[in-house]
Amino acid sequence: MSPTTMEPRAAQSAPAVEAAEEELAGIAHLLQPGETVILLLKPSLLFVPLASVSSLLGIAMVTFFFAWLERRFPALPGSDHMFIALGILCGAVRLLWQVLEWITRIYVLTDRRIIRRKGVVRVSVFECPLGNVQQTAVLQSLRERVFFLGTLCFATAGAASFIALWQYVANPFEVQRTVADAIERYTRR
Repeated sequence: MSPTTMEPRAAQSAPAVEAAEEELAGIAHLLQPGETVILLLKPSLLFVPLASVSSLLGIAMVTFFFAWLERRFPALPGSDHMFIALGILCGAVRLLWQVLEWITRIYVLTDRRIIRRKGVVRVSVFECPLGNVQQTAVLQSLRERVFFLGTLCFATAGAASFIALWQYVANPFEVQRTVADAIERYTRR
């Protein structure tokens, strides 16, 4: 789902409406009665390769080391083809796990709270009233900046650091502006 505010149904295409309704149904248990969803988004799909690139490089290095070692010392059990196949399998499992992480991760801004849900085996739900958010910041690693992504960070009073992150968000500065506008609008009642 793109990082935009929920548009009226007439302005969205039929698949976009269905996707939005599915996402809303998935978080309905997190919402309070009368709460309005302002922003509902997921990390960019690039979250899958970018978040796993370090471990994939590690897997590749170990794989090629064992393949090289087998060629230098043929007495070792296995073959270089077996080590390469095992490395490819490990890389595929790592990417599959990251896809599951992407599927379960959702970021919600309502007229009352910010919410982040994540986790495959151990589900973590973070929520914070808008009035408690003291600071928002956008951080961009080099890999995020290359793909115009960013991480939106939230801090509350009394917290020594950021307490919640919306990672690999597309258009992070636009999303930050939407959050800041919501905080200003809904906490000044």
